[in-house]
Amino acid sequence: MTRPKLASDETALDFVERINRRSPDAIAELMTDDHVFVDSLGQMRSGREQMRTNWARYLAMFPDYAVEVDRTFTDGRVVVLLGRARGTYAPDGVPVEENRWEMPAAWRAVIRSGLVAEWQVYADNSPVAKIIERASGRAGPN
Repeated sequence: MTRPKLASDETALDFVERINRRSPDAIAELMTDDHVFVDSLGQMRSGREQMRTNWARYLAMFPDYAVEVDRTFTDGRVVVLLGRARGTYAPDGVPVEENRWEMPAAWRAVIRSGLVAEWQVYADNSPVAKIIERASGRAGPN
């Protein structure tokens, strides 16, 4: 299926909408084959199929994960989105209110031929790491 080519910001916002639908297949449909994902710690992963699997795992851990975009800035193929991310850690597949988090976040998308070639996350994920440690019964460093 050929989709109409959208402006870079429309493609980035479509990607967010697919994330909010929590559909790894829909997310992957909007990625280039050589898609690169960079997490908030700077770790890179690449490839559409690997990222489809990674999104499925992430959305299983945070089944109510959502992105809220307040502002976008576009410079050609690069789109910066500012807003918030939120979710609830659900280690057994069931979200528990005490594991809920929300934080300011930013994302950088590089659009190529109407698809997302790069997706980079900027956020302080330390509160999420603490929730996971607590829920797992592991004590983190003081």
